[in-house]
Amino acid sequence: MTSTDDRPSGADASAPPLARPGGTAFWLRAERLLSGLATLALWISGAGLTLMTIIITWQVFSRYVLNRSPSWTEASSVLLMGWFIFLGAAVGVRERTHLGFDVLLYFLPASAKAVLRTISDIVVLAFGGGMIVYGIQLARLTWGTVMPSLALPGGVGFLPVIFGGALVCLFSLERLAGRFAGLPVDVDIHATGEEM
Repeated sequence: MTSTDDRPSGADASAPPLARPGGTAFWLRAERLLSGLATLALWISGAGLTLMTIIITWQVFSRYVLNRSPSWTEASSVLLMGWFIFLGAAVGVRERTHLGFDVLLYFLPASAKAVLRTISDIVVLAFGGGMIVYGIQLARLTWGTVMPSLALPGGVGFLPVIFGGALVCLFSLERLAGRFAGLPVDVDIHATGEEM
């Protein structure tokens, strides 16, 4: 039975966030929303990669068979590459599939592992914030220019950096908030049931 008021009071104030009324439902909704966002980003990345492959195939065919290479193919391929790289990288942050050096974590107690992983998540969060800030600055600086072959503002090329950075921040905050709430966010994907 859930309460309409999710604010902790009395004995609930000292309980972990998931033990409070409505806490579990909130985390499940947030996890479902972010999982859907990650899936959408992954589909966009896959579609961008597929489309880029088709465009490059057309460019090669046009150049070597038709002897007439279209001018828009290279610029559009680079633009699509930015989208699938940065969105895919953000999903990698959420799924913890990026390359990492975690040998030390196998020899440390669980509390020390949580501290190191929290530091790592904070660094990734700061990196995502940098992507947003500097991506916006670069987009503003180049928005007045025009990509000749696509007739788009030059700043469009930095939109993937901004959106990718926003997703990196969201997914890092999800992991930090989950750890704070006592969720098993640090369970190693290669472990056999024990927390790494």
